[in-house]
Amino acid sequence: MTTRFQAPRLLCALALVGLAGAASANLTQPVYATAKDEVKAMFKTERDNCSSMSGNAKDVCVERAKGHEKVALAHLEYQYTGNAKDRNDYLEARYEAKYKVAKEVCDAKSGNDKDVCTADAKAAHDKAKADLKANKKIAEAQNDQMEAKLKADYKAANERCDSMSGNAKDSCQASAKARYFQ
Repeated sequence: MTTRFQAPRLLCALALVGLAGAASANLTQPVYATAKDEVKAMFKTERDNCSSMSGNAKDVCVERAKGHEKVALAHLEYQYTGNAKDRNDYLEARYEAKYKVAKEVCDAKSGNDKDVCTADAKAAHDKAKADLKANKKIAEAQNDQMEAKLKADYKAANERCDSMSGNAKDSCQASAKARYFQ
């Protein structure tokens, strides 16, 4: 857990990382490297603050700090590259971190309470994983749909060009290729 004094620093750094990502699709290498170092330093401090605790509270604190770091680094990576794989890695890091913290919280319980807690944590994890998988498939289907539409529109535009001749036909075909990404 973050302490009262560390929370503003953490929120400020995450806001800066978020603003940097909002300002451009991709962070520059120097900004990315600096932000990465800052994230690592912040979460090392967060983990170090767990050392004053003991037992399950310490385990939960450490797991939460690890999760925060992994999620922040995955989000930073996504902001740096802007690609779909890193976005999915970021989303996966989020649900994995939540699951690991939930499992640690469940360790403090016993008997049926622990079983229920663990089952709930696993169910939430599995739902998040299924949602991510479904969203990937939806994105792929939408991409396939867009490609099919572009091909159909290109074919129709090319047919209209066939009624022309000479430079007009060449210009029409070149325009159709550019417009429909062919």
